[in-house]
Amino acid sequence: MEVIGAGMGRTGTLSLKAALERLGFAPCYHMLEVIDHPDDIPVWAAAAHGEAVDFQRLFDGYRATMDWPACTFWRELIESYPDAKVVLSLRDPQRWYDSMMSTIYGISNRTRTAPPGAVPEHMRQLGQMTGHLLWERTFGGRFEDRDHAIGVFEQHNEDIRRGVPPGRLLEYAVGQGWEPLCEFLGVPVPDEPFPHLNDAASFQARVDEQTGGGPPPRQ
Repeated sequence: MEVIGAGMGRTGTLSLKAALERLGFAPCYHMLEVIDHPDDIPVWAAAAHGEAVDFQRLFDGYRATMDWPACTFWRELIESYPDAKVVLSLRDPQRWYDSMMSTIYGISNRTRTAPPGAVPEHMRQLGQMTGHLLWERTFGGRFEDRDHAIGVFEQHNEDIRRGVPPGRLLEYAVGQGWEPLCEFLGVPVPDEPFPHLNDAASFQARVDEQTGGGPPPRQ
C-alpha cells in the first residue's frame, strides 16, 4: 500500500481512484470494490462493529485506497502502512452534503431496508454494513441533520490534518488537476486530461447491476 485515501465519499474519490491507477498505483480499493468482492463485506462489518481486522490481508495486492469504507479507518491504515502517503480529498461542505443526501444516502438506505428476497443477500448485507458504518457509527444516526453531518465531515478532515505526520499528507481537490498530486507522489504528469467520473452514478449503476435492475422499492 503506497497511497491511503482519507477523504470521505462524494469528494471526487472515484476520479482519484482512476487517477491513481493511471499513475501506476493500481489497483485502488474503493467502495465499488466491495460491491464486486462480496467476501469482503463481513470483514468490513466486523471492522464497523469494532472488531480487529487484518488490513494487510484485506488489502493484499492493492497499492492504494479511496472512499469508504477504508477512509473510516485511516488511523489504523497509517499505522499498518507507515511508508504510505495520505491524500485528503476535499469538497465544499455544503455541496458535499447536498450530493450525499441526493445520492449515496438514499441508495444505501433503500438497499439495506429491502425485504428479504427483494435484492441479493450480499447486497442487503452491504447495505446493512454501510448503514452501520456510515449512518450510525460515523454520523450518529443524525445524517438528516444537515448541521450535524457537516460538522462531522469537517471534524473528520481536521482530525486527519492533526493526526497524519508532516510530509505524509496532501490536501487535494480534484479541480486542481494532475500537478499537485503528481508532485506529491513523485511521478510524471500524464499528457492527458485528469479523469472526472461520477461516483454516485457509478455506484447506482453497480447496485442496479447487482440487484437486477432499479433500486429496491421504498418501504
